[in-house]
Amino acid sequence: MTGAALFAWGVATGVGAVARDGTLLLPAAWILCGAALRALATCAVNGLAVAAAQAASRTRRAAFWRRLLGGRLAKPISSGESANLALDHNTAIENRDVRFSPIRINAIVGPLVVAAIVAPASWVAATIMLATLVPFVMGMILAGTASRRAAERQLAALNALSGLFVDRVTHLPLIRHFGAEARISRQVRTATGEVARRTVAVLRTAFLSNAVLEFFSALSIALVAVYCGFSLLDLLPFPEPETLTLVPAFFVLAMAPEFYLPMRRLAAAYHEKQLGEAATQALAPFEDKAVPAKPTLGTDKAGFDGLRVEHLALAFPGLSAGPLHFTLERTALAALSGPTGSGKTSILAAIAGQLVPASGHIATLTGAPVAPEFIAWAAQRPLLVTGTLGKNLAMAAPRASEAEILATARTVGLGPLLDRRGGLAMPVDHAGSGLSGGERRRIGLARAILSGRPLILCDEPTADLDEASAARIIEVLVNLSAERCILAATHDPALIAAAGQEIAL
Repeated sequence: MTGAALFAWGVATGVGAVARDGTLLLPAAWILCGAALRALATCAVNGLAVAAAQAASRTRRAAFWRRLLGGRLAKPISSGESANLALDHNTAIENRDVRFSPIRINAIVGPLVVAAIVAPASWVAATIMLATLVPFVMGMILAGTASRRAAERQLAALNALSGLFVDRVTHLPLIRHFGAEARISRQVRTATGEVARRTVAVLRTAFLSNAVLEFFSALSIALVAVYCGFSLLDLLPFPEPETLTLVPAFFVLAMAPEFYLPMRRLAAAYHEKQLGEAATQALAPFEDKAVPAKPTLGTDKAGFDGLRVEHLALAFPGLSAGPLHFTLERTALAALSGPTGSGKTSILAAIAGQLVPASGHIATLTGAPVAPEFIAWAAQRPLLVTGTLGKNLAMAAPRASEAEILATARTVGLGPLLDRRGGLAMPVDHAGSGLSGGERRRIGLARAILSGRPLILCDEPTADLDEASAARIIEVLVNLSAERCILAATHDPALIAAAGQEIAL
């Protein structure tokens, strides 16, 4: 505000100097000083806001990924929804912190400061400014309420479209195989149209709210201008409350736009504020409620004495599983059986701490929580990263020697793959191109074994395998159960028969 006041005073004194045929040197100096001071202040505020917003964004994104990859989720979400939450929602919050948050303080304090600066020159003009502030604020409140609802609906539509698009692209070969292109195209078209409608609604609300605020701002500035002009011309229809001369009048006129400028900027950035708040609300279920423990990898099994699951039940749209009640000793092999779609994978995810159950309790036999570092997960489609097979196998045991990695890989039946394609140095991409479903599963199982963790959760470990390969995996699991606790979700009658305990859904 100081820079604006200096600039306005330079303009006013310049007009006065022209009227008196005086020099413009001093007014020009005021104008230059005001402009320089304002430019420096704007750069400093923007720099601080951007730095703070980016730092908060990095922290928030890291916490979100920790929660998404290793924390408990209120419901299963697709990869497309995950990407939308991590990228678009986080960007919306960052934009709010950069554009709206610094302006908010200025919008509260700025008009009062401007009124205080203007009051010595014209207390009537300052009173007019403060009086017209009321309808301006009411208009902002009404516009903000409408903008918030529109922003929430737009983010929900974007989230749905992202999830749909990514998942359909992922399964494109399957869609083409079954000739479902037309139906999937209609789904994407419908979701895209919904996003377009929501976006137009947001823009319409933003344009209308800005038009209302611009109207009140222009009307207020016009009232100040009419008062100053009529006062200078002695045309006021009532006794003059003060004596207003040329320089103070022009100073007031130059400062009048500054009175409403912070609120106009706030109104322009209000859309970012509403999107940011809607994104914050969407990310709230994924916030870390406590400082997460640093993950550890290794063979330390201290503290794990078995698994106790009591009345565990899951309830999500389209899925209901449980309640389940079972216990597993520190060394055991148990089979979790049930028809397709009964929730076996979701039960494993709940035990691993990735899903929040509707009810029930999961703990060790002594009642302690099952720490994440106790659990190794051998999924149906394990995570693969671009690199070598050895690098992928060593993800859970980075300090394992090449001999240990090679021995474990051969134990789970990856020997023919190693001999055929260059051993541990064979290239692997993120999609597992060139690997069969059974080979990918065995990579996941080898990685779980190498982790040394005492509880191994296996999801269909013998699926996609021929009878001889499946029998070998069963033998590995039986031998491994002599020193670890293994819970395997499976349809395989042979694995169920080999397990010491069956848990049926």
